[in-house]
Amino acid sequence: MEKFDLAPAEWNIMECLWERAPQTGRELTEQMEASMGWSRSTTLTLLRRMVGKGVVTCDTEGTKNTFSPAVRREDAALAETETFLDRVYQGSLSMMVSAMTRRQAISKEEIDELYELLRQMEEGTK
Repeated sequence: MEKFDLAPAEWNIMECLWERAPQTGRELTEQMEASMGWSRSTTLTLLRRMVGKGVVTCDTEGTKNTFSPAVRREDAALAETETFLDRVYQGSLSMMVSAMTRRQAISKEEIDELYELLRQMEEGTK
């Protein structure tokens, strides 16, 4: 999988695009102004940067730009998780789970889900 990094502000735009795409620059700037208080230029600057990163595509028809996500949400979430895991826990999933379970209780359902995931991984079905 190709490595890419989304800044927190870029996640806001991606969430809008994953929810509904394609969207025009005008639609996105209006949404970001309403939800985040961003100016038009802020949103357009972020969109240009995201097109440059290859995480968003831009189709131009006359003076109208239409934007779509170039990556699936699942792929972006996985890349973000791997980056976090590498940066904070030296890539150790067990170290992260251990840290999380020390701070908060895990429900019986979550424990069962984890066991099922581990079982599937061990069997090679996941």
